[in-house]
Amino acid sequence: MANIKSQIKRNRQNEKRRIKNRVYRGAARTAIKKAHVAFGTSNAESSKNTVLEAISMLDKAARKGVIHKNNAARRKSRLMKRLAALAPTMTMEAASVVEAPAETEPVKKPARRTTKKTTKA
Repeated sequence: MANIKSQIKRNRQNEKRRIKNRVYRGAARTAIKKAHVAFGTSNAESSKNTVLEAISMLDKAARKGVIHKNNAARRKSRLMKRLAALAPTMTMEAASVVEAPAETEPVKKPARRTTKKTTKA
């Protein structure tokens, strides 16, 4: 037990923060577990939705400072990598839906400006 007054206060603050942070950390962990369970099913749409929910929870936890932003990014990356490996046909279907635009004239780029002076004084 702390004897210093400032350390006693710091312990009280830490305990309050720990209890508040548990909510966000637990929600993120639960969402990740649900995503892992959804990977076991053959339904790609439900897997995608649960992964997006897990990503949302991870972002919220990182925004609140409960977990580090790189930790959230790493976990999101792993989920997306697994989702992509699970449903490669899902990405192909999405790509086939997007059609090429009708033939239009290509847009010309503006002339490039140089920074060098061409004339000497």
